[in-house]
Amino acid sequence: MSPSPSSGPEKLAETASNFFGRVGANLETFWERVTEGIAIQALWAQFMAEARASYSLYTREVDWAALARESGAQRFLKTASALFWAMLLKLSPARRVFLLIALLFGLLALMSGQVTKPEKGGVVFGLPGNFTFVVLALAALLFLLALELADRVTMKRDLEIAREIQRWLVPTAPPQVPGVDIAFATRPANTVGGDYYDAFLRGSQSAGFPAAQLLLVVADVAGKSVPAALLMATFQASLRALATVPSSLPELVAGLNRYACAHSLGGRRFTTAFFAELDPTARALTYIGAGHNAPILRRASGRLERLESSTLPLGIDPAALCGCATTALAPGDLLVIFTDGMVEAVNQKGEEFGESRLLAEVQAAAQASAEQTLQALMARVDAFVGTARQHDDITCLVLRVT
Repeated sequence: MSPSPSSGPEKLAETASNFFGRVGANLETFWERVTEGIAIQALWAQFMAEARASYSLYTREVDWAALARESGAQRFLKTASALFWAMLLKLSPARRVFLLIALLFGLLALMSGQVTKPEKGGVVFGLPGNFTFVVLALAALLFLLALELADRVTMKRDLEIAREIQRWLVPTAPPQVPGVDIAFATRPANTVGGDYYDAFLRGSQSAGFPAAQLLLVVADVAGKSVPAALLMATFQASLRALATVPSSLPELVAGLNRYACAHSLGGRRFTTAFFAELDPTARALTYIGAGHNAPILRRASGRLERLESSTLPLGIDPAALCGCATTALAPGDLLVIFTDGMVEAVNQKGEEFGESRLLAEVQAAAQASAEQTLQALMARVDAFVGTARQHDDITCLVLRVT
């Protein structure tokens, strides 16, 4: 039986369909691996945020006042030169030379372009540059990129370890205290940060304390990333050590301040912090604010109060007096302690979230639990910021009296 005339084309179409199907599946797998499943819009937003952050990093070293005195082409050329030097000096000396060699190969490739004239008129331009110089330039740039990526991967691995250690230093779950509902969250601007929070029962009568007290702490070390994270770790160790000794809250804070002053590099590495000690039985709250944002206290009636304090940040004056204040809490009261990264969060327009928006969110948290209130506050900040890059650590601790 002879084959059908259409069997050949049908077979060819089937083969082509299978081939392009496999190619499409491979491309889809490749794209998923490269993008990690992130949507195009999110990728573009991430790229723009990183581009703005990188541009800001390089432009810090540009003397814009001097460039403003230039005009026209001179300003453009000097601006390009200043940005080039700002990028070049971020590399090690050896890699600077390697990059210049790569750029030289690229320049030679452009200068060695050929122009040919065919027999029947017209001008046809060949490839832009000698192929050898093109390959050398691309290879040199790729090798330089590989070196930078190796450094970045090594640093990222070290920072991931540092982040895990930092997570061990703060509680993962709030203490179980009758009549008190607590929730907290922190979000560093980089892999590690300088914000700190803690909540734990301090002492007992058997240890020489009058009674167990709930200690609440939110602190913000000046700066970001690794230097701030290291100081945060020393702050945590000092706090936990001093908290085991029977003492009043002012004495505890004074001891922390003396230690911070001895390790603050002449006051350049100070720490703002808010300390509160709650008697769970009497619901009496004693607090000290060391240069920190004043927490918000929402009474069950809906009235908002600010727990103001004028004490200096830790690490500036070892003889600074730690004045404290006391307020009584009642069922339904809500206390929100936060770092400046929350109210100073900036959107793409350069606008700050501000305390007015935070106050409005706290005002709206009538009967919500501490966790629900915390999630609503963080979500409100995220919605305001959008795709803008986070520029400071954000930490918030919420306490609801039940």
